[in-house]
Amino acid sequence: MDNRNWTALNEFILTGITDHPDLQAPFFGLFLIIYVNSVLGNMGMIILTKVDNRLQTPMYFFLRHLAFIDLGYSTAVGPKMLVNIVTNQNTIPYKWCATQLAFFIMFIISELFILSAMAYDRYVAICDPLLYTVVMSPRLCWVLVTIPYLYSIFLSLITTIKIFISSFCGNNVIHHFYCDSLPLLTLICSGTQEVEWIVLIFSAFNLVSSLLIVLVSYTLILTAILRINSAHGRHKAFSTCGSHLTVVVVLYGTLFFMYVQPKSSHSFDSDKLASVFYTLVIPMLNPMIYSLRNKEVKGALHRIWSNLCKLCL
Repeated sequence: MDNRNWTALNEFILTGITDHPDLQAPFFGLFLIIYVNSVLGNMGMIILTKVDNRLQTPMYFFLRHLAFIDLGYSTAVGPKMLVNIVTNQNTIPYKWCATQLAFFIMFIISELFILSAMAYDRYVAICDPLLYTVVMSPRLCWVLVTIPYLYSIFLSLITTIKIFISSFCGNNVIHHFYCDSLPLLTLICSGTQEVEWIVLIFSAFNLVSSLLIVLVSYTLILTAILRINSAHGRHKAFSTCGSHLTVVVVLYGTLFFMYVQPKSSHSFDSDKLASVFYTLVIPMLNPMIYSLRNKEVKGALHRIWSNLCKLCL
C-alpha cells in the first residue's frame, strides 16, 4: 500500500451534494438563496442588537454572538460549496481543508455552549427577575461567551492537528461536500483509534454537557412558570423562551443524529442531508425564528425602518 504523509498530499476531492449533473443547477440556486438569506439575517441581527438601545440586554448580547457564530460556520462551508457546484471541480487544497475543518469545529462547539449560556440567562430572568441585572452583569456575560470561544478553539486545534498529521493512504476523495472529521477519518491508513476516541468522546461530552445545562435550566423555568397564578403571566414568561427552545430542539436533534450514532450505522448520504441542514438551513432559520417570534426584535426593526424612511423623505 502506498502510504503518503501530509507533505505528499496537495489536495482533496469532495464528492459534493450529488453526482447527478441535472441537479447541480437547482441545488446551486437553492443553496445560494439559503446562504444569502443566512448572511443577511445574521448580519442584520448583529447590527440590530448593536445599534438599538432597547436591545442592550444580556439576552440580545448572547443573541448577537449566536448570529456571529451562525454566520461563521455557514461561511466556512457555504461559499466553497457554491463555487464547487458552479465550476464542477470539487477540489479543495490540503491547507484549505484543514482550515475549513478547524473553523467549522470551532464555530459549531461555540454555538452549543452559547445556547447553554442563553438557557441560563432565561433561567435567571424568569426565576430570579429582581436580581437579573445584578446576576447577569456585563462581566459575567463576557465570561459566558469567552470560555466557549477559548474551549472551542483549543478543541478545534487538537482535532484538526491530530487528523492532518496522520498518514493518508493515497486516497484523497472525501465523501462529503466539505471537510468534516468523520469522512476524513476514513481516509487515514495509520492508526485512527486515538483521534476517533477524541472525536467521539468530545462530541458526546459537548452535546451532553451543553444539553444538560439547557435541560436543567428549562426544568427550573417550567417549575417557576407553573407557580405563576395568571394564565397571561405564564404565557408571557414562556414566550420569552419559545424562540430559544425552538432553536435548541432543531440544532441538538440534528447533531445527535449526525454524531451520536454507531459507526456501523453511518450513511454518507444521510450525513450529507443532516449536514446541509445544520450548516446552511439552521443559520438561516435562527434569525428568522428570533425575529418572527420576538416582539422586541420586531419593534426594533420597525423603529429602524421608520427612521430610514424619515431620512429618505
